[in-house]
Amino acid sequence: MDGQSVGSSSGIQVDVACALGDVRVNEGLFLISSYDYDRWSSSVFKARFHRAAAGAAILGGLDTGAWLLAELGLLDGYRATIHWQELDRLEESFPTIDCTRERYVIDRDRITAGGATTVLDLMLRLVRTTHGEALALEVMRMFIYDSERQADRPQQGPLATPLVEANPVVGRAIRIMEGALEAPLSLPEVARRAGCSQRQLERGFLRALDQTPHHYYLLLRLAEARRLIPRGGLKLAEVATRTGFNSAAAFSRAFHRQFGQAPRTLKSAHARTLSFKA
Repeated sequence: MDGQSVGSSSGIQVDVACALGDVRVNEGLFLISSYDYDRWSSSVFKARFHRAAAGAAILGGLDTGAWLLAELGLLDGYRATIHWQELDRLEESFPTIDCTRERYVIDRDRITAGGATTVLDLMLRLVRTTHGEALALEVMRMFIYDSERQADRPQQGPLATPLVEANPVVGRAIRIMEGALEAPLSLPEVARRAGCSQRQLERGFLRALDQTPHHYYLLLRLAEARRLIPRGGLKLAEVATRTGFNSAAAFSRAFHRQFGQAPRTLKSAHARTLSFKA
């Protein structure tokens, strides 16, 4: 916003060429953000970005940058995607956008991608379209990237790791658990859907992850809660419901045991960090 370097969530400082208000483009303008993107929902940011985007032939949103484009009204009537963790929220908040779980979307003069490796897939597509297959192949070889995925592939495809290859039942169970956080399944049901007995499921998790499937499932739900808490519009009771807890008290106790702090403390600390005006 002010032309100063930007700090990433991991503390890396990235130098910039100029302040947002001084940006002038006539080709492509991409908005890139990750965590805490809500902090930029200010009238000052929106006005400056609209001015910067006025001359752009193409607008793009990478990772959660798609959310900010949506808030600016720049994705209305377009197909778009966002990082999978924010997709449901985008769909609920902006019904005029045709949301999809694809890795990246090119719809006329709008480009969106889920972030991380999806952006590499997107850029390979753009390089190939603009400069041909030979250069795209050279870029892939430079990045030692030999598994380019097509745009319409889901962001969360089948897990492919040494752990899963050695324990395919565990891999299937993890995906089943990830898809049922708000309404947790019983372990017998998880085992049934994963194609094994509950005993096989428990043995597999102990061998692969050194913990029971019950404990791992709880960790998945609490991790999702920790991601949801910083959202200013969600009350803690709603976070508890969205992560499968029957009561806010039970949720708070489990959260404190896992992370060493109450969810209310995390929410208050995050609110203080966002109390500035851009």
